[in-house]
Amino acid sequence: MAVNLDKEAYYRRIKRLYGNWKKGDEDFGKVDAIVVSVGVDEEIVYAKSTAIQTWLFGYELTDTIMVFCETKILFLASKKKVDFLRQVAVTKGNENANGVPPITLLTREKNESNKANFDKMIEAIKGSKEGKTIGVFSKDKFPGDYMKSWNDALSAEGLARVDISAVVAYTMAVKEDGELNLMKKAAAITGEVYSKFFKERVMEIVDADEKVRHSKLAESVEKAIEEKKYLGGADPSTVEMCYPPIIQSGGNYSLKFSVVSDKNHMHFGAITCAMGIRYKSYCSNLVRTLMVDPSQEMQDNYNFLLQVEEELLKGLKHGVKICEAYNGVMEYVKKEKPELVAKLTKNLGFAMGIEFREGSLVLNAKNQYKLKKGMVLSVSLGLSDLLNKDAKKDEQKYALFLGDTVQINEEEAATILTPVKKKIKNVAIFLKNDDEEDEEEEGDDAEELLGKGARSAALLADRTRNEMTAEEKRRAHQKELANNLNEEARRRLTEQKGEQHIQKARKSNVSYKNVSQMPKEKEIREMKIFIDKKYETVIMPVFGIATPFHIATIKNISMSVEGDYTYLRINFYVPGSSLGRQEGNIFPNPDATFVKEITYRASNLKAPGDPSVPSTNLQNAFRIIKEVQKRYKTREAEEKEKEGIVKQDSLVINLNRSNPKLKDLYIRPNIAQKRMQGSLEAHTNGFRFTSVRGDKVDILYNNIKHAIFQPCDGEMIIVLHFHLKNAIMFGKRRHTDVQFYTEVGEITTDLGKHQHMHDRDDLYAEQMEREMRHKLKSAFKNFIEKVETLTKEELEFEVPFRDLGFQGAPYRSTCLLQPTSSSLINVTEWPPFVVTLDEVELVHFERVQFHLKNFDVVIVYKDYSKKVTMINAVPVNSLDPIKEWLNSCDIKYTEGVQSLNWTKIMKTIVDDPEGFFEQGGWSFLDPESEGSGAEEDSESEMEDETFNPSADEEEEEEEDSDEDYSSETENSDYSASLGSEEESGKDWDELEEEARKADKESTYEDEDTSNRKRKVRSSAPPSKKKRRS
Repeated sequence: MAVNLDKEAYYRRIKRLYGNWKKGDEDFGKVDAIVVSVGVDEEIVYAKSTAIQTWLFGYELTDTIMVFCETKILFLASKKKVDFLRQVAVTKGNENANGVPPITLLTREKNESNKANFDKMIEAIKGSKEGKTIGVFSKDKFPGDYMKSWNDALSAEGLARVDISAVVAYTMAVKEDGELNLMKKAAAITGEVYSKFFKERVMEIVDADEKVRHSKLAESVEKAIEEKKYLGGADPSTVEMCYPPIIQSGGNYSLKFSVVSDKNHMHFGAITCAMGIRYKSYCSNLVRTLMVDPSQEMQDNYNFLLQVEEELLKGLKHGVKICEAYNGVMEYVKKEKPELVAKLTKNLGFAMGIEFREGSLVLNAKNQYKLKKGMVLSVSLGLSDLLNKDAKKDEQKYALFLGDTVQINEEEAATILTPVKKKIKNVAIFLKNDDEEDEEEEGDDAEELLGKGARSAALLADRTRNEMTAEEKRRAHQKELANNLNEEARRRLTEQKGEQHIQKARKSNVSYKNVSQMPKEKEIREMKIFIDKKYETVIMPVFGIATPFHIATIKNISMSVEGDYTYLRINFYVPGSSLGRQEGNIFPNPDATFVKEITYRASNLKAPGDPSVPSTNLQNAFRIIKEVQKRYKTREAEEKEKEGIVKQDSLVINLNRSNPKLKDLYIRPNIAQKRMQGSLEAHTNGFRFTSVRGDKVDILYNNIKHAIFQPCDGEMIIVLHFHLKNAIMFGKRRHTDVQFYTEVGEITTDLGKHQHMHDRDDLYAEQMEREMRHKLKSAFKNFIEKVETLTKEELEFEVPFRDLGFQGAPYRSTCLLQPTSSSLINVTEWPPFVVTLDEVELVHFERVQFHLKNFDVVIVYKDYSKKVTMINAVPVNSLDPIKEWLNSCDIKYTEGVQSLNWTKIMKTIVDDPEGFFEQGGWSFLDPESEGSGAEEDSESEMEDETFNPSADEEEEEEEDSDEDYSSETENSDYSASLGSEEESGKDWDELEEEARKADKESTYEDEDTSNRKRKVRSSAPPSKKKRRS
């Protein structure tokens, strides 16, 4: 057969239908037989007769009559349909019948009256139970002679008719897993069309201030479902609209699904949109309200409507009467905002499935039906006839409409199937104020009145005035931030004063707890060096006594051969010696007596009677000590990595196959030495990355501080980056930044092949790359939306604002740093750079001078014990945009011409916070602060002592900075020479001459001078107090 029928589904569903019939709920029990007759009518979209056919067989069968009797089922249809139905026609003896009555198939005669077939069916009806009452769907009336002659035949027998629409609808309302999957897919497609087409289109219209009619916009939505890109991979032939999209705005609102979009132009206020998509005969529904520049009252009403929907979803559970759920919501509205009770829609939704609206299962105050697990409802709540007092008189009236497709659960609140965000930030469109536009219009009017000569001057003055106003606003805001900054910092440090930072003592390694653990080897008795690998101890003869030294006490060993002797020198760690950065410098008992070094000598000559050369023992000892030392240091490094690791919860695996998943991703940092592909899957409480080799990395949602999505626009990779609250361990290292990425296009270009802009292969490759970028972007966005829905938007992905990005070098190389809503990031280069804005105390710009092309950015954190972050070589043309961005984020910024020693500054603050704030706190960075004039002398002294160390301290300072800043300051070797120029105190003429020469030099040299680090002093004119070199 070309068309297959799902037999198992048919048997399950017909059995359920007969089971409910036998129970005899309400009028269903009085019915002796059920008659379902379907004719041909193109205008009828939803009918109970066609719905039950689709439910049983998966297809609509026109011109087909079905009679369900107590002991048999009869179908009358055309020859092709009979052949199709033969797949489920079973005899009485057939085991597949599974308790279902057997089917009798009758073939309809096209040219005859079909009286013989009608008689057989009526005879079967009379033989079923009492044979007097038939159950029908009274609303379904199909036209045509065939249907008329059948209805006449039934009427002639005088059979009583009972409408069974409601009870059959209740039977079909509980959906099986297969049906639920289809409805979930339909809901997902509705969400895609709304988000990717309708919402984007409305934003375009608002941006461009277009005039578009509601009806035209609705038509464009209907056309959009013909394009695959909006259907989430579904076949367009299986997708159709449940009803024409309903778009309303501008005061004319009717919050029903029976209305059509009018021909009025869209008004930029409250724009309601209702749309539903039907996938493989199963419906879904979605209602949203987009608001343009909503007033605070509109926002409050909308947020309240969201709360009402939440309250309704909590009440929609298995076993609850529909009227009880409705009344619970009404009570909530009466309690919270009684004035809105009259504005709320009269019903709050309806059951949905193959039919869009099930009239017998409407959410209202009278419905006594109980909800069952597996039912799917279209929930829709609205507030109409609301007034926006801020709007013009004829535009004050507005409505809010909100709706979702939801699934009823056993005990939990109903699950939303339409994954479309609806918080105020997702539906409100805020436009810029009209002040700028008004000023521009005034300028245009002025142009007409003024002559050509005066025109440019007027425009220049106008522009300057506006810029100055913006700068003044910024300065006023920064002054306010500066006052708050010092107060908050002082309060915070006072609270933290009690918390002492305890320096960790060096671990004491004991070789043997008692003498019995000492090995009894022959080498020890012979006074040779012996290495006990089990206890990681070297046993050496000292004055004829075997003395154990733990491997941790040995700093290094060296062996040399001089003449006939071999020398083994062993150096130990002692207080006062310079320890490695990883070793710590605190000893448990520093007053004890320490051995600094021991040297052993052995002959290279074999004496008569000796089994081996004496120096062999030293050579073996040297080799084994090196091995044991390496093993010990590796283990210690691993333990140090694990120190401070916060134990994470276990990942709860969701076995559902429909989990959000991304395949063919690389992970950074690498798990192994070679990079490996794998897949990232979202589970109940976190992500799991599984490599092709089987390695697993788990990242829990509650451990993610920032989830960042870096699209591939202008980049060669597309990235999901997770900046974690607490480090996790994998690949034997701890990591607070983990990212998953895939490459877009070619990272390398073959320069050997002949390049031509019109080369067909190149054009094809570019087109393929564009398509690949679009495909990857869609896949990642789809994954993110599903994850945000899964986590109920507790985990939100941030997308960087590329337009606000600026170049800078946080590490060794220059990269594009981009702000997000809560951080400043670069995740395309490795190592990544992520700064949380909430943790930033202030930002200071160093080396801001008119003749330099670059400046440095210093980020100071609220935790003063944390090392400041430096971003070097930021182009000076980015200074104003960065200031504007920081100001909008309420972050204080300052600027200066010198590079400061931040290690000393932060140490000074941490050692004496009270003294620091008594002297004005951070105001020393701000040249325009009030105290700067009065305390000029004291500040310059403070600079001399604290911030600009003298030449005598240069070496010590470099050591400090090496420890604190590691590799970041290695290439600032020429800082001393630049510093000495300023210290010598040149006069203005010399400095001006140098400036002229500098201007004539090449761009490269200019760039080179801009790469100075934080210890570099600027070539500013000498201060009143000259320093001595």
